[in-house]
Amino acid sequence: MQKLTMAQKDAGAAASGGRTGKPHAVVVVYPMQGHIVPETHLALRLAARGFAVTVVTTEAVHDQTARALGVDPAGHDAFAGARAAGMDVRCELVSDGLPLGFDRSLHHDEFHGSLLHALPGHVEELLGRVVVDPAATCLVADTFFSWPATLARKLGVPYVSFWTEPALIFNLYYHVHLLTEHGHFGCNEPRKDTITYIPGVPAIEPHELTSYLQETNATSVVHRIIFKAFEQARGADYVLCNTVEELEPSTIAALRAEKPFYAVGPILPAGFARSAVATSMWAESDCSRWLDAQPAGSVLYISFGSYAHVTRQELREIARGVLASGARFLWVMRPGIVSSDDPDPLPEGFAAASAGRGLVVPWCCQVEVLSHAAVGGFLTHCGWNSVLESVWAGVPMLCFPLLTDQITNRRLVVREWRVGVTIGDRGAVCADEVKARIERVMSGKEGEELREAVKNVRTTLEAAAAHGGSSQRSFDEFVDELTRRCGGC
Repeated sequence: MQKLTMAQKDAGAAASGGRTGKPHAVVVVYPMQGHIVPETHLALRLAARGFAVTVVTTEAVHDQTARALGVDPAGHDAFAGARAAGMDVRCELVSDGLPLGFDRSLHHDEFHGSLLHALPGHVEELLGRVVVDPAATCLVADTFFSWPATLARKLGVPYVSFWTEPALIFNLYYHVHLLTEHGHFGCNEPRKDTITYIPGVPAIEPHELTSYLQETNATSVVHRIIFKAFEQARGADYVLCNTVEELEPSTIAALRAEKPFYAVGPILPAGFARSAVATSMWAESDCSRWLDAQPAGSVLYISFGSYAHVTRQELREIARGVLASGARFLWVMRPGIVSSDDPDPLPEGFAAASAGRGLVVPWCCQVEVLSHAAVGGFLTHCGWNSVLESVWAGVPMLCFPLLTDQITNRRLVVREWRVGVTIGDRGAVCADEVKARIERVMSGKEGEELREAVKNVRTTLEAAAAHGGSSQRSFDEFVDELTRRCGGC
């Protein structure tokens, strides 16, 4: 191995918090809210286990997160508190190739095009500085990045692919060639028969595939990212997945036959409370006083996540159903959820009609809301973080998936675990069905059955995360392997 100069050793010590002789994990965070949360907490877990951790995130994420806190981005250090608690973790920023003020959610293709073409060069330049001792370093990067295996080989470090969604979806993308060969993907008229040939997946319907695997045009920028990302995933040394083995046993067993695959979920904030490291890209409203005034189990929490958009018509049908149900509700209406040009997409008169039983906020701390005794149901887009958090809080779900993994996540929630119900699909949601589903979940016998089911799944999550549980054992094995490989003491 090339001998390090004194300057390089000094730079390495700075990158690893001033101490050498420990493994160094460089964690590159995918710049979307649903990825930021688990990847930040994975970084903290690694730091708690003795790794020096360098977290790499984009300037845009840093800027928006700081502004959400009401602090100057120039002086904001997200991990200062973690270091004060004894963790060796620091942050480095890179450009994603777009101006800070660019609306990444509204301009989806331009954003992902920049992640595909501009971001990799900036990351490579940064890693050239922070990866000082390759023998002691590993690269931990979101699976959706299109470059990690190539860059890890170039740097001479192990590549850990971190998958923030269920193992089922990793498996579907990993075997997209089988879907193509059988005509269920990439054809002008894909087959509609049940898919039974994916290893570890006994059967799945075509309409349960992710939105990108249902599209006939496979040439979009997102498709190019997915194809490149899973070429890279095949070159990963290890895969970490934010799931639980007991919830996806056959799928995980099939993936373990392909490569070292560790189910280490659920990755949640410590104590299932507000994170010690700020991860929210929007200012969070304090809903506790309003929730404290509501009867136990009476509030329907509504949120469609951090990124995807709904149409004005879909939103209005759901709003009419919520009103007609008579349920109390707390609704997160993210700015620009329909369009940045439509600041008030709810039906005219909605606020007056729901006065006294509803609260609409731009954003909130979701784990705090879900864990409040007043919350009895969650009308959700089925993002994977939301699903795990809802189960952990023991709250049944009403599912309205919008895009990507959310459609397949709904299958797990509704068909496999039976902890939620569907309220409709994109372009096919009506107020009457929304009303009926809300009534049945919030106050009917179906709601009682769902609550009992979600209690059982929660027990599975808790057992997996506890000392000696499957996820804890899996994480221990991964840490031990990586520590040996990276020469830590």
